[in-house]
Amino acid sequence: MKLVVEILTGNLFYVQVEDDATIDDLKKEIEGQENLARERMILIVDSKDENQLISKEDDGASLADFGVQDGSHIYLFFNPLNIESPYYLFTLPESLLG
Repeated sequence: MKLVVEILTGNLFYVQVEDDATIDDLKKEIEGQENLARERMILIVDSKDENQLISKEDDGASLADFGVQDGSHIYLFFNPLNIESPYYLFTLPESLLG
């Protein structure tokens, strides 16, 4: 199925996953296609009734369990980086480290 993913900045892109894909499969596809860290991803499924926040505990769940189908709209947000993260790219100048 083909899904529409929208990042907080308003950028849209499309992701293709199998009909029986899990949340983690979707995150892996986004990570590979857009070069984004899946460990930081927060997904929200846009649904007619109400939007559904997908937590890390849901990674093994089927997309269908959240009502995701071909053409569904997913909002993508990110957890903030921490200094221990391998994706943390900013380093403080020595003078600020005290």
